[in-house]
Amino acid sequence: MKSVHIDRNKRLKDQPTTGHNRFHPAIPPIVAVEEGEEIELETRDGVDGQLGPAATEADMALMDAGAIHPLTGPVFVKGAQPGDVLEVEFVDIVPQPHAFTAIVPGLGFLRDLFTTPYLVHWQIRDGWATSPRLPGVRIPGSSFMGVSGVAPSEAQVRAWTAREHDLMSRGGMVFPPDASGAVPSAGVGATEGLRTLPPRENGGNFDVKQLTKGSKLLLPVAVEGALFSTGDGHFAQGDGEVCVTAIEMGATAAVRLRVLKGTAATRALRGPRFSHAGYFAPPEWAAPKGFVAAMGMPIREDGTNDGENLTLACRNAVLNMIELLQERGWSREQAYVLCSVAADLRISNVVDVPNYVVSALIPEAIFAG
Repeated sequence: MKSVHIDRNKRLKDQPTTGHNRFHPAIPPIVAVEEGEEIELETRDGVDGQLGPAATEADMALMDAGAIHPLTGPVFVKGAQPGDVLEVEFVDIVPQPHAFTAIVPGLGFLRDLFTTPYLVHWQIRDGWATSPRLPGVRIPGSSFMGVSGVAPSEAQVRAWTAREHDLMSRGGMVFPPDASGAVPSAGVGATEGLRTLPPRENGGNFDVKQLTKGSKLLLPVAVEGALFSTGDGHFAQGDGEVCVTAIEMGATAAVRLRVLKGTAATRALRGPRFSHAGYFAPPEWAAPKGFVAAMGMPIREDGTNDGENLTLACRNAVLNMIELLQERGWSREQAYVLCSVAADLRISNVVDVPNYVVSALIPEAIFAG
């Protein structure tokens, strides 16, 4: 089996032949595999090691935001052509022993309310994550890769850049192309490459926690060889990842890459799809036997009914769960972190107008540590 090894004591910029942190078809592959071949990819954490075990909240202000999401790859898959589908089977995902969760000012679902940095360091051992900052909490491992994608075509880069600039002109939050912190550091991959924060049709940073060992991810191929990359390993995450980070870790991902040709799925696939033949996590955690939940509805603080606003229902579900956790003695910041790493946002209904319901569920067993 082929492998891509990295030096975990070095940043990606100091070892640029192992990966990249932008999406662009001009970024050359670092390794080639046969169709159906398995490859092992060592990956860095999502902030490229900038929040290591000794880091504090003060270090967060010094982070290079342009270096976010160092990816290992691209991997050239022989036989993959535009119009095909790349099937990525996650054969194994092995975590590193240190991880972190951070509240980052300016980012996250409740970024208007949480404006102070907060950092939690986790120790990963025997399938659990624990932290001195969350005493008595044990988070079970359910490792997955936050970012997995293939290269976009040049036409897609132009189209997606234009649509994101349009969104930015209308007040949307967008990270446009920027060579600062980019790997590669020069060329069109740096100046025109798509930032990795948002997922797109080619995959990317979708943070889908069900993509654990045994899952299969389908990605539409836009360039010869597909040019697959992955990174941003997560040891565990709640559906929503509301504070903008999960339990963030370096990892080693073993993937098997197959090319699907001439199928109905090939013709219809417009964006990522995924499947899992078994449980993505042990059933007692995937659908916890014991949990507590808080509902959210599209009602503003002043009582105004903002009918059918699913985002507002999500927001209120998270706020209500934070309040519930504070009633149990957790600080506001601890509660927000717990929501991000362990609470699942579930769409309970989108038909009972005007008040759609989103529920936030958290397993009671995480507090039995």
